[in-house]
Amino acid sequence: MKYYLAVDIGASSGRHMLSWMEQGKIHYEEIHRFANGMDEVNGRKVWDTRRLFQEIVLGMKKCHQAGKIPVSMGIDTWGVDYVLLNDADEIIADTYAYRDRRTTGMDTRVYEKISEEKLYGRTGIQKAIFNTIYQLMAMKVEQPELLAEAGTMLMIPDYLNFLLTGIKKQEYTNATTTQLVNPVTNEWDMELIDLLGFPSKLFGELSMPGSRVGTLREEVQAEVGFDCTVILPATHDTGAAVMSVPNTGDQVLYLSSGTWSLFGCERMTADCSEAAREANFTNEGGYDHRYRFLKNIMGLWMIQSVKKELPEDYSFAQLCELAEAASIDSIVDANASCFLAPDSMIAAVQQACANSGQQVPKTPGEIARVIYRSLATCYQKAAVELEALTGVHYDAIHVVGGGSNADYLNRLTAQMTGKVVLAGPSEATALGNIGAQMIADGVFADLKSFRGCVAESFALKEFRP
Repeated sequence: MKYYLAVDIGASSGRHMLSWMEQGKIHYEEIHRFANGMDEVNGRKVWDTRRLFQEIVLGMKKCHQAGKIPVSMGIDTWGVDYVLLNDADEIIADTYAYRDRRTTGMDTRVYEKISEEKLYGRTGIQKAIFNTIYQLMAMKVEQPELLAEAGTMLMIPDYLNFLLTGIKKQEYTNATTTQLVNPVTNEWDMELIDLLGFPSKLFGELSMPGSRVGTLREEVQAEVGFDCTVILPATHDTGAAVMSVPNTGDQVLYLSSGTWSLFGCERMTADCSEAAREANFTNEGGYDHRYRFLKNIMGLWMIQSVKKELPEDYSFAQLCELAEAASIDSIVDANASCFLAPDSMIAAVQQACANSGQQVPKTPGEIARVIYRSLATCYQKAAVELEALTGVHYDAIHVVGGGSNADYLNRLTAQMTGKVVLAGPSEATALGNIGAQMIADGVFADLKSFRGCVAESFALKEFRP
């Protein structure tokens, strides 16, 4: 039996999923799961990369203990965040989290060098104040000596791969989230990088999903008890998730539903038009140089944050049930900046309702109902915008990721968009990670055949308007 290991790390949790083929279908089991989250250090939100690497190693040890040694492994994480190393390969600055507020006002600094319109035309990436371009500008303004000292910039999964193998590779799909990659050449936009005054030495050759990084360092082999090949999946988790959308025909939209909601379609060329910019759509790089033309929507981060605040330990299923039983009809703009990193999500939702003259939610069910209805409203608006931008009518929305289990939200989405909603698989990101490894190993000939197998391997739920 050949095993493949996906290490899928999100902003709130990580998991090791071990996968194999059996009777023509993809199977998987969870080997290890761990909590993740931002730490507060000196008033800044940061990631503890040492802790993340320890969890990766612990999960690999569990593979060895189970007698299931993977032939390859791959790591995917969220986008935009990075590690800076000096010439001795030592971390030289805090690994800031994208929700940290140090980027406030840095868009103005960037636009002193290039206008917002021209920046979108060059990169096709939507404006988000946490994009790497604004993080690097914050560093240039606040810590110029550290930026000058840096010899290498690695996105989070690139850095974790470096700790595993000792080899530095910059992976393409995650690199596109920096807003510094040219969507025509699919390489770093060095002219833009020079214009912004970022050190050019930080930006090396980009490697595509499916590329081989290397084997494990001897110290890692000794600790986990085996060696295997490290393969690059689409290291940006959305890129991995979209790989495992079973149906990507012209008439189907996808919704990668987790901490963030990524709503869009797959295209073979980027749309860097002014109309796309005004609608705030992005063109993130995907597997095989496909483009994920999508809109970032705040997502289940809102309900996750509320859950942490509630005195009772409600499950997400219980919150869905309470939301469905409630009757409040208030709606907030789920994409508003006040929901990005509030001290209290409950207070932020209540304040937004009060400010707009709507009924203020008080019970857990009412708060959850406002959030779920607000998300579905965002999906409805995004679907209308996508149809206008692409000139295509979409019959269905395929929901993958953890949100595929949120039946109430999926029913709302079907009702508000007037489209069939197909939900599943829930572990889409890990499966997409596995898919890149299996294609690299010759199990599948290409992305189409992998997606076909996903459709055969996992049952889907259907919600009609």
